[in-house]
Amino acid sequence: MKEKVVFSWSGGKDSARALYEIKRSGNYEVAALLTTVTADFDRISMHGVPRILLEQQARSLGVPLEKFFITKGISNEEYESKMRVVLEKYLARGVKSVVCGDIFLEDLKKYREDNLAKIGMKGIFPIWKQDSRQLALSFIKLGFKAIVTCVDSSVMGKEFSGRAFDEDFLSDLPSGVDPCGENGEFHSFVYDGPIFAEPLSFIKGGIVLRDNRYYFCDLIPSLEGAPAKQVLAF
Repeated sequence: MKEKVVFSWSGGKDSARALYEIKRSGNYEVAALLTTVTADFDRISMHGVPRILLEQQARSLGVPLEKFFITKGISNEEYESKMRVVLEKYLARGVKSVVCGDIFLEDLKKYREDNLAKIGMKGIFPIWKQDSRQLALSFIKLGFKAIVTCVDSSVMGKEFSGRAFDEDFLSDLPSGVDPCGENGEFHSFVYDGPIFAEPLSFIKGGIVLRDNRYYFCDLIPSLEGAPAKQVLAF
């Protein structure tokens, strides 16, 4: 019998890569994709992707979506309290594990594990300790497609926001920037790949600076049913 899990889903490439590994193992049933959405903007937190695209993404993946709404500037204590309520709902249904796409940040992994342990759950980390560059290259070679939606201007230029996550992008990264952006240098949105039933359609909008630090590329959902190749503008 497959173990039921909840997947901590950001909509980005590392989440997609981890979900690919989970599906490939054949050992798990994903009860839901759990995504944090900032209610003030109606977008995926940190990634800046509109909620409607998140919902389309989940439909193409064929996995139920659990949206976890927070307000801008929420405290850690309030976040953890609200998250606990959501996870306890799944725990009551027999789900005892949460899948995360972390790669090498030990303190973040410990933070997740400690909070999960408080309610009797555990974390599963399918891509933990894999080499970042090899992980990025394998993501591309597997046929995944992603766009960079947010970059940290303290380490990367505005021109990286809105670019396709491909080998050219990796080659152009400044020295010291992790190829997977594991230190928060950039975030992405995956719109196609081997775990998708169909590609997502959207138009690349403008790039804006938020909090005087992060360059976000707006993604505008296209008309339902429009072919992706006609509306993607890279």
